[in-house]
Amino acid sequence: MPSNPMKLYTPEVLSLATQLARWPHDPEMPLQGRARSSSCGSVLAMSLALDDAGAIEKIGLSAQACAIGQASAAIFAEAAPGQGKADLQTALASIETWLKGEGPQPDWPGLSAIDAAKDYPARHGAVLLPWKSALDALP
Repeated sequence: MPSNPMKLYTPEVLSLATQLARWPHDPEMPLQGRARSSSCGSVLAMSLALDDAGAIEKIGLSAQACAIGQASAAIFAEAAPGQGKADLQTALASIETWLKGEGPQPDWPGLSAIDAAKDYPARHGAVLLPWKSALDALP
């Protein structure tokens, strides 16, 4: 396992982690989801509203997570509008494959900011939190 946390917690990651206030959790939104990382204990709650086509229209987040989990949530929230359940399932599968070192980095905007997390298996669960939380919320 790499031993340099500076490679993982870059200024870009820390900046992303502070952006979650842009998407406040809203318990009044019609869909609610939650995911927990078994490897680090990070938790992400998500509120969603969908458009008429079933794609994400509005998102809210509440994270009790490490900086990687928070950064991942911000990356997710920025690109989630317009995504449907099938899109998220495909993205999740691609990210899981990438984290295992079995495929290329997925084409999700901003994911390169947390590329170093791939080398830290204990953080993989935190990376996956937003996709798992959103899928938990979706019917």
